[in-house]
Amino acid sequence: MRIPDRPSAFTSDSARDKYYAVYDRVLGELWPVPVDATDVETRAGTVRIHRAGPATGDPVVLVAGAGGNALSWYRYIEPLARTRPVLAVDPLGEPGRSVQRRTLATGAEVGGWLTDVLAAVGAERAHVAGFSAGAWTAVWAAAEQQRGGGGRVAALTLVDPGGFAPITGRFVRWALACAIASMLPRPLRHRMTGVVGNGVLREDGLIRLARAGGWSFRRHVLIPPAYTDEQIREVSVPVQVLLGARSTLHDARAVAARLAGIAPSWRVEIVPGTGHSLPVEAPDLVAERILTFPGQARPGTATPKHSTDNR
Repeated sequence: MRIPDRPSAFTSDSARDKYYAVYDRVLGELWPVPVDATDVETRAGTVRIHRAGPATGDPVVLVAGAGGNALSWYRYIEPLARTRPVLAVDPLGEPGRSVQRRTLATGAEVGGWLTDVLAAVGAERAHVAGFSAGAWTAVWAAAEQQRGGGGRVAALTLVDPGGFAPITGRFVRWALACAIASMLPRPLRHRMTGVVGNGVLREDGLIRLARAGGWSFRRHVLIPPAYTDEQIREVSVPVQVLLGARSTLHDARAVAARLAGIAPSWRVEIVPGTGHSLPVEAPDLVAERILTFPGQARPGTATPKHSTDNR
């Protein structure tokens, strides 16, 4: 396992300022509702939070995956903020407006900064939704509260999460192909969406932001190792896992089978026709699952515990 030896950072002040200019433009273009941006201090650095929705109530906290930030959740803000406070964060270690100052070398340290965020905003019963590496962060934040970090995580939604199987060469090759495709002209990039199986390639604003940080931000992050069975059993809050049927990160059926044996109370769903970019490919479904978990779905909404369509 590669251990980072320094914090992630921009290569220069001018590179950072250029990225922030693109970030602010994309935020203005994509964010569908009024937002209050605030910064909070954590044990590892300053974290940018975008708030929306009611001023009171149990919040939904959105944590992006590797290479992403709060803006990647833009399709979720309006439906979630109708009824719940929403906090979308720029993860430490990833390009965005958060500033990492300490190395994050263990899962506990990665989860710790998110625990600090929840404490800083006064969240008592947060529903944390994380994608990919962001889901790994969310699980470690929930695990930390089991060790005396405070019971601020009330539920988890893990969207095609890392940590339930080892990272494979297949996923690395897919990520490289997606990075190359993202640099293509817009029409060709859009056509490549189906070829490489990544709906993000159609997200022009997010691609523009990714390009702005691609050469100017140096990521030094912990590659999520697979959880042990015991670590999974230690998570005591309600958990739902949404898996892309065609995900290159893992074998969705194998992950579902493993969780059925280790954590039978967890709600696991394989979403047909989607890959690792599940949050972009099925945003309405994911938002619905967040809003109705834990508990019963609204009338007329199907919430299968397991789907086995792996087409």
